[in-house]
Amino acid sequence: MTEVQPRATTDLSTAVHAAARGDESAFGRIYTELQPGLLRYLRLLVGGDAEDVASETWLHIVRDLHTFRGDEAGFRRWTVTIARHRAMDHLRHHQRRPAQPVPVEEMLDLAGREDTAASAMQTITTGSALAMIAALPPDQAEAVLLRAVIGLDARAAAQVLGKRSGAVRMAAHRGLRRLAELLGEAAPEARP
Repeated sequence: MTEVQPRATTDLSTAVHAAARGDESAFGRIYTELQPGLLRYLRLLVGGDAEDVASETWLHIVRDLHTFRGDEAGFRRWTVTIARHRAMDHLRHHQRRPAQPVPVEEMLDLAGREDTAASAMQTITTGSALAMIAALPPDQAEAVLLRAVIGLDARAAAQVLGKRSGAVRMAAHRGLRRLAELLGEAAPEARP
């Protein structure tokens, strides 16, 4: 069995400790490093509400950062655990109170600063990858995202999911193997 290696990450230990002491630039560095993977993970759990749940997650982190004790790996695990709890709360809330659609006319049309074409290509690529991951069984999808996107090791991912690390390694392995199969099936269609 092939071991899934967490993606390469930046060591944020110093930034975490500085942010806990109130250093805004250190917090910005943490946010910049963790937010993209966190959003991908949350999109799997809550779909289009991922940014809202991520915002709630960061508010919780800011509020309680002074209480955090540990290293960078512990901080990543703590962050994902908070995000997962916020996502589960969000899902429970929306099961009790379904969302009411808002007419498009009531939304403001604000121009973005980013290059629209580049942003669209990034969204399509990311959306395709997330759609493939979302097609996996839920335990495999979460394991793949936590290991390969967030960068948690098997032990940390197991703590977030409340499972044994061996079960997480196996789920990630099966998920990645299935993704490879799906990519292999899609590749012949992409050729002219």
